[in-house]
Amino acid sequence: MNKITAAITAVGAYVPDFVLTNKILETMVDTNDEWITSRTGIKERRLLKKEGAGTSYLAIKAAQDLIKKRNLDPKEIDAVIVATITPDVLVAATAVYVASEIGAENAFAYDLNAACSGFLYGMTTATALIESGRFKKILLIGADKMSSIIDYEDRSTSIIFGDGAGAVLFEPNTEGLGFIDQYLRGDGAGREALQIKAGGSILPPSVETVKTKDHFVQQDGKMVFKNAVSRMAEVSEVIMQRNNLSHDDVNWLVAHQANKRIIDATSNRMGIADEKVLMNIQRYGNTTSATLPLLLSDFESKLKKGDNIVFAAFGGGFTWGSIYLKWAYNTEHKN
Repeated sequence: MNKITAAITAVGAYVPDFVLTNKILETMVDTNDEWITSRTGIKERRLLKKEGAGTSYLAIKAAQDLIKKRNLDPKEIDAVIVATITPDVLVAATAVYVASEIGAENAFAYDLNAACSGFLYGMTTATALIESGRFKKILLIGADKMSSIIDYEDRSTSIIFGDGAGAVLFEPNTEGLGFIDQYLRGDGAGREALQIKAGGSILPPSVETVKTKDHFVQQDGKMVFKNAVSRMAEVSEVIMQRNNLSHDDVNWLVAHQANKRIIDATSNRMGIADEKVLMNIQRYGNTTSATLPLLLSDFESKLKKGDNIVFAAFGGGFTWGSIYLKWAYNTEHKN
């Protein structure tokens, strides 16, 4: 019997309609289009403006897009994992509500928090469930409403983040396609460099924490950038070496969309040509857990069965890593 691997068999995505351009940001904070573009590569980002709608709204839309494209019966889904740092509410997992709303009534569900590495970590988790042989269909969603935790008077964060969601379906494969290898890391020493200070068990909400804006994302931009550049590039190189991949063997680099300079540093370290680097940061900014699946959705038509794909991400915590996956289908021939 051939070994069971976990393959991505369908993708879906959703981004809100409202476009926050650099020009609009110029009226909100001390910045300009040239400064933002030259330092990040970002031109615009999408924000969810629908009243009363949170991360679950984005995740549900992405899941429904996948379900429609795949003609999937939601009752066949065994588990729903939502990678997010912006859950609808605390305690009650956003994934459980998403599963109920999409009709995945036979699925168990939970959230996964690894900041911008969340979807990458989720891929490893979904793979383990499939390779156990006990589950056949795992829906993994990366979704974040970053606008809910951004101070739009803070230039260091307001220019970077956007809202969005992407979803993938993992299923068993016996052709040697799908998930091949992973190299995931973490370092708690970086915890204070990118975080929300208040709202957790150390510093619960209070009138004072609201006044001091401690419920918004705060970051040490230089420290985060330095670590992201070195560590994303390092793990991507390691995953290539461990699997005897040359730059010619890699068909696509799917890197977390945080900053174009970080993506360029990673591809240069790997020796990957620009045309093999998938990029949409200019359109969406950093959607945190959603960047990787949004790339897969936007460029799905380019991905061919058997393509070697290297994923890489870096996020708060610090968390980071790389995954090697073989693409399992051609879009035009997909069932």
